[in-house]
Amino acid sequence: MTGPLPPLADDGGLDDTLLTKDLRTVPQPGLGTVLVTGASGYIGGRLVPELVARGYQVAAMVRGPSPEYRDRWPGARIVVADAAHRASLETVLAGVHTAYYLIHSLLLGPRGLEAVEVEHARHFRLAAESQGVQRIIYLGALGDVRTGLSPHLRSRIRVAEELQSGRVPATILRAAIIIGSGSASYEILQHLVRRLPVLSIPKWGKTRCQPIAIRDVMRYLVGVLELPETAGQSYDIGGPEVLTYEEMTRAFAAVVGKRRLFVPSLTSSIQVYAYVAGLLTPVPAPITRSLMEGLRNDVVCHDDRIRKILPFRAISYREAILRAMTREERDQVHTRWTDAYPPAHELATRLSDLDGPPAYTAKAELLTDKEADRLFRAVCRIGGKEGWFQGNWLWRLRGVIDSLFMGVGTARGRRSAATLRVNDVVDFWRVEQVQQDELLLLRAEMKLPGKAWLEFRIDRHLRRQRLSVSAYFDPRGLLGKAYWYAMVPFHYYLFANLIRQVERRS
Repeated sequence: MTGPLPPLADDGGLDDTLLTKDLRTVPQPGLGTVLVTGASGYIGGRLVPELVARGYQVAAMVRGPSPEYRDRWPGARIVVADAAHRASLETVLAGVHTAYYLIHSLLLGPRGLEAVEVEHARHFRLAAESQGVQRIIYLGALGDVRTGLSPHLRSRIRVAEELQSGRVPATILRAAIIIGSGSASYEILQHLVRRLPVLSIPKWGKTRCQPIAIRDVMRYLVGVLELPETAGQSYDIGGPEVLTYEEMTRAFAAVVGKRRLFVPSLTSSIQVYAYVAGLLTPVPAPITRSLMEGLRNDVVCHDDRIRKILPFRAISYREAILRAMTREERDQVHTRWTDAYPPAHELATRLSDLDGPPAYTAKAELLTDKEADRLFRAVCRIGGKEGWFQGNWLWRLRGVIDSLFMGVGTARGRRSAATLRVNDVVDFWRVEQVQQDELLLLRAEMKLPGKAWLEFRIDRHLRRQRLSVSAYFDPRGLLGKAYWYAMVPFHYYLFANLIRQVERRS
């Protein structure tokens, strides 16, 4: 049974690793296997360790295998499947008691989003039925079906309806904006408030929303698993306040101590706002647009039954911001929206997948007396707020060009300032391989006429260390070849200076 929680200490438990540590429901590890789909995403990546810590047998579902996942979740079993293929779902759902459905296709755009998401949900429902799964738990979106919903909100509601239409009882949790370190909504708000001295408020800035902290989302996701009476039920979940988007922006500015001028906007075009936000924030325009299209609809809780079933002190909007800021300052951001962006990055071609060596290579190297571990620590600090040590304007210019063409740009930064793990983002790169004190391999995710990698390597050479950086490029057609030769003049300047700076900073 549950009971009211005592107030949090003055520090709010900001240094707690587990978000459900104070949840008063009783763990049920005897249930059997609990499957978490979308485990490589923002929500799923935080849910897996919470369930493992509470004693559950957890299977974490990802679309592509990677040794990083075993290191990241040592207490979970890693399974590979794709919601587009029902047969693969049936394989991973065999022997599963409860399955969390945390899959979305946010980046397909308004036209393709709804049909694909509903089809994937149908595959999942049918596979769960065929394998005798006892429960499904789905995190969806708030929205009044009687109003004209955005494609994103409408799709989430249709997915919930699809999951509820079968024989497996589905518990539906409906949430609005999620505020937490690494969440897309938090990073959009943060960067707009910090970068713009004047903030223009469109008409939909008066729309009401009930934001919820990531910690509370985790409490609800785990809590309903541990309460059998929630099977087959739908619940609205939200924080303690209902705010307009203008009020949320003003509150954010107050928390971070920024004086900002708020003026009425001359346009309410979602496309314009999403494009501008995509240039000014780490979150690309396709994600921003999908999120902003939902801002035209009120997204507030219409029932509070869940609060009676799972009573705890919900975190306020301002407290959620402070918690997120503290996580960033302490370099303790465990998951980030970039974990699942761009779509299907887990299936991208790796350097080792090429039939032969890449068509083009550029390399710079030097010998140094510095120790390998110190060199490697310096290598692992590239990108993000520290930049690329030299020639930053060139890297930023390349990122701006990429952003103008709706690419990822360099504004994504990185999850951690000091450490890197496989699948982490570093500006417009993603970590493909890490070998401690020896190798860091990055895969390009900017728009390119081909595929590119950047490799840092530390080798023992006699009594010294050889530090090298190599760029590999596999072109696509004549345009790809022309692109490589156009970049050749920049390679020596960038790479030779880069490794000198790495050696100096080590």
